Amino acid sequence: MSRSVVTADDLALAVRMAVAVLRAVPAEAWRSPAGSLEWDRWETVEHLSDDLFSYAVQLGPAAPALDGLVPFVWQPRREGGPWNAVHADPDAGPDGLLQTLEATGALLVAMVRTASSQARSYHVFGNSDPEGFAAMGIVETLVHTHDVTDDLGLDWNPPAELCTGVLERLFPEAPAFTDPWPALLWSTGRADLPGRPRPFTWRWDGTPRDEVSGRA
Repeated sequence: MSRSVVTADDLALAVRMAVAVLRAVPAEAWRSPAGSLEWDRWETVEHLSDDLFSYAVQLGPAAPALDGLVPFVWQPRREGGPWNAVHADPDAGPDGLLQTLEATGALLVAMVRTASSQARSYHVFGNSDPEGFAAMGIVETLVHTHDVTDDLGLDWNPPAELCTGVLERLFPEAPAFTDPWPALLWSTGRADLPGRPRPFTWRWDGTPRDEVSGRA
């Protein structure tokens, strides 16, 4: 069966939409817990920025590693906080935090546009190609924006096409009986579906689909 291809334009759209809704987060809410995560909303956006950065740099070397991450220093700022290489300056406030998100999103968009489609690089959920890293970046952006906006009354309902593309690329076994956005939330352990409680553990498969099926 054919599927839609996840593109750099899709990733750019996801980041742009996320930044737009995150600008509406009240100033006093940034240090409150983000959804069901152990991090606050500020830390969650820092983590998202770090995800986008780490995916971009995995595609950067001339010969990307297949057995580990590019060796930046990842460390938390507090016990229980996210292990990041990217940290936003707290003195820059929410606008500065969102600027880091825009910047790291742009890095990944640029790498997906320019890297060879034949490039492969390490990820713990399956070594992947530029399309796969774009899809991973979109999933991170959509679900972490959900974590941040949850319980704030903000409208966050990503386009079905974005969700469908990343489900087909990373979660080919996702439920097909429901709309794509609830299916993505279920696939990432964030929502129940009728007759299907949310999974306690989950993972995607970043391996290129043609390699999974043996066509390449």
